[in-house]
Parts: sequence; structure tokens; C-alpha cells
Amino acid sequence: MRYPLDPHSHARPTEIAVRHLDLDVTVDFDARRLTGRATFTLDRTTPGSGTLVLDSWDLEIRAVTDADGTALASALGDHDPVLGRALTIEVGAVDTVVVDYSTGDDARALQWLEPAQTTGERFLFTQSQPILARSWIPCQDTPSVRHAYHATVRVPPELLAVMSAENPTERSEDGVYSFAMPQPVPSYLIALAVGELEFRALGDRTGIYAEPAVIDAAAWEFADTERMMQAAERLYGPYRWGRYDLLVLPPSFPYGGMENPRLTFVTPTVLAGDRSLVTLIAHELAHSWSGNLVTNATWNDLWLNEGFTVYFETRIDEELYGPDFAAMLLRLGRQDLEIELPSLDDRDSWLETDLADPDDGAVSVPYEKGSLFLRLLEQAVGRARFDAFLADYFDRFAFRSIDTAGFLAHLRTELLAPAGVSDDDLAMEAWIHGPGIPPNAPEFPSDAFDRVDRQASALLAGTPAADLDVVGWVPQQWVHFLRALPFDVPHPRLAELDRTFGLTRLGNIEVVAAWLEIAIDSGYVWSAPEVDDALAGFLGRYGRALFLRRLFARLAATPQGLERAREIYAGVRPGYHPVSRAAIDRILVAD
Repeated sequence: MRYPLDPHSHARPTEIAVRHLDLDVTVDFDARRLTGRATFTLDRTTPGSGTLVLDSWDLEIRAVTDADGTALASALGDHDPVLGRALTIEVGAVDTVVVDYSTGDDARALQWLEPAQTTGERFLFTQSQPILARSWIPCQDTPSVRHAYHATVRVPPELLAVMSAENPTERSEDGVYSFAMPQPVPSYLIALAVGELEFRALGDRTGIYAEPAVIDAAAWEFADTERMMQAAERLYGPYRWGRYDLLVLPPSFPYGGMENPRLTFVTPTVLAGDRSLVTLIAHELAHSWSGNLVTNATWNDLWLNEGFTVYFETRIDEELYGPDFAAMLLRLGRQDLEIELPSLDDRDSWLETDLADPDDGAVSVPYEKGSLFLRLLEQAVGRARFDAFLADYFDRFAFRSIDTAGFLAHLRTELLAPAGVSDDDLAMEAWIHGPGIPPNAPEFPSDAFDRVDRQASALLAGTPAADLDVVGWVPQQWVHFLRALPFDVPHPRLAELDRTFGLTRLGNIEVVAAWLEIAIDSGYVWSAPEVDDALAGFLGRYGRALFLRRLFARLAATPQGLERAREIYAGVRPGYHPVSRAAIDRILVAD
């Protein structure tokens, strides 16, 4: 196994790598602490190596021994503000290491929810990506190291525990649960959630976990999950993880979804009541191939994960809902990229990055620019040839990690050279190590969006909102419509839109967010108290970092908005997951 140097980990897997993890964890809701024992089975990748290095963040290390209980010499290094502390263990010739530990107050992967944040009384969930697993498990916290794991988790008996593993569907009387993940996974895909959960089957291989108050709505919303799996397998080969289940988390979950193997974590913000946002499930399912099966070797190679997944997601959507729908998604994705690029340094818009902190990679570039590059490859060689290449790629590199240089070498050998396509034909360097969107990026015509553009022009020309032809519009068209409005649109026109279509009160998070964005950018929010109230309510109700970043950044663009943003944030920050807090701190908190 080749282990590239990972700048975001203390681990030295080129010497000793973890081959298997046995985890025993007790969940203490009163103390808000996990107490655990991690038993590592080792693989000496360099013969004779006697030092194991693990990553840790704010962990209390209680003991380090071999399998017989004999103490091993160990030391915690100095704290690094990005990497945490290295746990260095002199293992000598032993092949098993046991670490007893507990989590600290700054366990950034964990969120312990207050009763007001959940429909039950207690809830805990983890978010390990990108390098937060080290805050709840001492581990080699790099995506280049993969291992299987077993876990025993002890929770209050009235709660159900689930992991990114083979899961129970009923509560245990004693609150003790055993889990197995037989396929090797990187540390960022180890996940745990504990709460008052119920399970509902969706298909032979699919199901959903949620709190009782949510389970019916969630089961209805995600009814297409089994069809999505079938479409994905038709495209790029068999699903290799056994089951594909979903867990709907409370609203503070910081992402739309997290592709934990066998158990995708999902935000409740996609429960729109009309199945209009279930493309998010297609995205997380696609990760079962791109990201989970074949993994980016470092976080500087994130585009190999997310760009492939956006491409794969839209192919699933095209299979199920048609090319016109997929074209709308691709157009919106490109809009996201174009909106964000002006705020980025040129270097930050390369596909292969050089991140000081992997959290800085949580931008649209690896997703949307990566997907555009794959669409360019498809155009250059033809869809049939490209599909065959991708299916072979997922099979050939299954359960392995790959970096950008390794992928490009494989791409040239297996796809481009046989097709007679050169780097220069693609402007390859401009894509991988160049800023912005290269001129040869694919375009995505959309009749549905052309109709929207005509209605936006009519509104700006004076047509009353009530006379606009919006019959049959889907949420993606409404988002495009709101983005098509200029920042100087007259406030009376925005008020008329809101009165006519109830934009402030809609239940679709993507449309409401687009409406709040134009209200902020135009300054309308300051003359419409009900919109300001809705903005504050939105920022307090949801913890999804994507929308929080967009809204807080827009507010922070003016002195009046910055003052209002800080006022709102002071009240809502304690309810955010550490991931979301860190993202908004970077926008609003002065150094």
C-alpha cells in the first residue's frame, strides 16, 4: 500500500499503519463525555519499525498498553492549532496496542443536543470529516489509512445507538450494542449517533432511522432510495457495502448529508414535503463509490471525492428524473461556483489544493469545478467510453486511496491516450492547477431556466408578480429566478413578490435561502421587519453550514449587516455544531 505524505495528520503510516480497530465506548450524557478503549492491530509497512503515531485532539490518555496489559512508553506532543497533538507510542515488536482514553470538552466531532434541539430528550451525533475523528478516537486520522473496525457502545437503555456499520433495528434492553464494519474505511467515515430512534424499511436493502416525530415524513420523502441504488449500480457497478440506510438528524447537523458507509447522516432540511430535495440522497449514495470505495488520499485531493460524486449524482438524477432536470442541477451548481469564486484567492480555486486547514476546503470548487472537469472528459471521449472508464476505476481502486498525481497518470494511460486525447486538448493544467473556470468548461442549456429568465425580465420590465407565468415551477426554477434578480431591484417589487408567492414563509430551505440572499444583497431586509425576523429565525433554526456561511457572509458585507449578524450569532452560536461554529467564527469573529 502506498501512503502519500499527508500534511493534515501526525501519523506515519509508511512505518506502521493500523490494520484493524476494536472500539469499546461508554456514552455519558450527564458528563457529555465518551470513555473508551481503542485496541489497534498493526501492520508494519516498514520492517523493523517500532513507533506508532496516532492523531488526537483534546483527549485524556489514561493508559497505553500491549494486549497483555503491559505499559508501553508513550508521549503526547505539543498542541498544534490545526492538527492537535501527536500520540507517539513505542511499540517495539508488539502487534497490538490498547489505548484507554476519554474525550475532552473540546471534542469537535461531537454534538450533545439540548432537549429544545431535538424532538426527544437526548441526542448525540458525531461528524468526523475532515479531521475531527481524532477528537473522539485516537487514530491515524488521514484518508490514506483504511481499516475495518468492530465496536461495542454502551448507552442509556432507553436510547438506540447506530454507527457507520452493521446496525440494529431495535433497542437493546441493556443499552449495549455491537457493531461490525468488515470493509476497510478511513477514520473520517467512522460515525456514531445515539437517540430516541425508530427504524422503517424502504426496500430490500434500504431503510431509514429517525426520531418518532419525523419517521413518517422521512420515509415518504425518501421513498426513491431503492430506485436510486438500482440506477447507480446500472451506471458503475455493484454496491459493495451491504445495506444503504439513512439517519435523519436534528436541524443542527452541519451538512446536507454525510456519506458514512451503510448509514448516511441526513439533514431534516431536505424534508420539504414534496420530494423536491431528494437529489441530496443521490449525492450521498454516489459517495458509496466515489469517496467511500475509492478515497482521496489527502484533503488536498478532495476533488477526487466530491467532484466525482457531483458528476455521479447528476447521472443518477438524469436516469430517474430526465436530462432536463439534471441540466437545471448542473446550471445551479455552476452558479454556486461563479458566485463563490470572487471571494477566493486564485490558488484556492485550483482542483489540487494546498490547504493549511482542511476545513478551508469546504467550498464549491472541489464539488462543482471537479464535476465540470469530468463533464469535459465525457465530452472529449464520449459517454460510453467514459462510463466504462469510471466503472473500471471504481473496481480497480476499490477500498484504496488515490491522490491527484496517481489519478492523472491512470487517466492518461487508461482513457486519454487510447482515445487520442492529450493534456493540451483539455487544457488539463488550467483545470488542475489554474484559477477559476477554464474557457472550455461545458455549458448546460436548460429550456426550464430559459422560461424562468423570461419571467424575471418581465417582472423587471413592470409585469405584476401575479401575472407571471410560474405554473408548474419546481424549487430549482425558483432558486434560479431569485438569483436572476439584480441587487438593485426596487424594494416594492420584492415586497410584491413576497405578498404574491409567500417566499418568506416557504418550507423549502433552498428557495427560502435564495430569497433571504436577495433580500440582504438588495437591502430589502432592513425595510421589511418580517423578513428580518425570518432571517433571524432561519439562522437560529438550522445549523447547516452551507446556508449559514452564505447568509452570514452577505450580512457581513456592510457595517449595518455585520452588526446585525453579530447580534444574531451571539444568540444562536451555542446551538451550532462545532463545524458550523468554526465556519461562522471565521466570518464574524475578529482576530
